[in-house]
Amino acid sequence: MDTIDSPENQQTQLTTDLQTLSLSSSTTTDDPLTSQFATLNDLCYELSSLQDLASRGSWRSILDKVARARKLSLLPKPHEHLTYLSFNLLALMKLRRYSDAAAELDSLENDLDSPAYHYQSYPHHYPNRSGSMVPFALRWLHADLPSRLGKRSETLDRFYTLLNFVRTKLASNCSSVSAELWRKREAFVMNSIISHHLSHKEFGVCLNLIEDLISRCGDGDNQSPVLLSKLGYIQLQFGDLEGGKATFDKIEGLVKEKMDDDVELKNLVSRNKALVYLVGKDYVSAVREYGECIERDGSDVVAINNKALCLMYLRELSGSITVLEGALERVPTVALNETLVVNLCSMYELAYVNHSDTKRTLSNWIARVAPDDFDSSCTRI
Repeated sequence: MDTIDSPENQQTQLTTDLQTLSLSSSTTTDDPLTSQFATLNDLCYELSSLQDLASRGSWRSILDKVARARKLSLLPKPHEHLTYLSFNLLALMKLRRYSDAAAELDSLENDLDSPAYHYQSYPHHYPNRSGSMVPFALRWLHADLPSRLGKRSETLDRFYTLLNFVRTKLASNCSSVSAELWRKREAFVMNSIISHHLSHKEFGVCLNLIEDLISRCGDGDNQSPVLLSKLGYIQLQFGDLEGGKATFDKIEGLVKEKMDDDVELKNLVSRNKALVYLVGKDYVSAVREYGECIERDGSDVVAINNKALCLMYLRELSGSITVLEGALERVPTVALNETLVVNLCSMYELAYVNHSDTKRTLSNWIARVAPDDFDSSCTRI
């Protein structure tokens, strides 16, 4: 059975937030106070609808919407074609249709940095506007896709190239608003690279990368507890238990100094403590820490899953099942996680003679409420 690492330690997942899936990579109008776009739909044809479908995991509906817009020629401007292509590509990857996603990328006639994708190449559409119209999300998907097709080295090459692209933008003389956005993108790409190395247990590389990222993001009191938490996690994976404890203690100190009542930060501290207990097989103490997390935030799926596992290790199988079932009933949109469902089904197999009937009931419920990209095979029926 598997624990769920905290979200900042999981394989980075691309969001469809406008901040990430922005219209452009570099424009002359990056100040929101002077932006000509008042709404998402001003930015691109029915973009708000695409965003809403993505937030609900309705990936098949996105494919239908993109196909309809293309068929009816509803995308008159070049940047709209690129934005819709990005959503289509994201939906195909979410549905694990990687060959179709590769074909979608191949439909682009030019390299992503081609002048064909610059605003100034279409002055009649974009007067007084310059820079690339390629959505940042499209660049990220272009980098990530080869790994889904078994081409890991190509993905790493593309991510490192993308990282260099982002840092070039940061080095340019851009506004404070734009610089902040590019710093977030830098951290986003770095986390993607670290996740790929981490999945292949290349802990030394991960350690160097995360330390570099931390140094770029600030020092002293300005250090990010989330990034430091990832450092501690990698140190534990590397076998450096004392180093991991020291990093987690530093995070706790930073949070206390700030007198921050942020529930997420408090839960981060508690999950870090629990992880150290878990490594030391002190399951009782780990259950206590995870329980405090759940009391503060009933939708903390990391704490929920890992508390259930610790209870199982303590031979309290019925308690484990109760924790997971309760979460699925209370916060289904958050708790409906493949790892959590795999663990629950494993517990059913250990606890019940007629576990097939119980798992089938669970599977039928999942079919009604799960997003399109949920892998229903995790119930192992």
